Amino acid sequence: MTRLVNLLIAKSILETILVGTIAVVVYLNAFPPTFHGWGEAVAGTKRISGWVVNDSDPWRRVEVQLFVDGKLIGTQVAHLSRPDVVAAGWSKDEWHGYSFEVTGLKAGSHEARVYALHSSANGARYTLQMLGDPIRLEVNADGSWKISPATAQRRNVELGFSTWRLCAVA
Repeated sequence: MTRLVNLLIAKSILETILVGTIAVVVYLNAFPPTFHGWGEAVAGTKRISGWVVNDSDPWRRVEVQLFVDGKLIGTQVAHLSRPDVVAAGWSKDEWHGYSFEVTGLKAGSHEARVYALHSSANGARYTLQMLGDPIRLEVNADGSWKISPATAQRRNVELGFSTWRLCAVA
């Protein structure tokens, strides 16, 4: 009887390890931890701009999607020049930038999110991985944008970029 109980416990432990391993493999395949990037609102040009790199394939250009207030605004391949990203050591070349023009936002608070689009090896399914934090901005009654200076400064410190460099390139 004791032997049967020990066998059942061992079987349960092995099944738990097997299911846990399968779950981790599926998760890493669907949501690879290899995408790195960031986005920011650029008030003067009314754009959401940033960069993205796939560390597992650093020469490939990543497709990104922009959502504002949960609505898809656009999709593009990140292929714009961002020499600041190379200088900071995030990529091997400078061609990982993106920039979305955002028009028609009503006055008030808005939230933008940028996602890296990841397709499976056979292209049968897609997943999205958010890049950085949500981007919050205010649209004034005259249509101009207002971005919190504290938010912009926090992003620059986290990335290791100096403020002038990030704003000059974006």
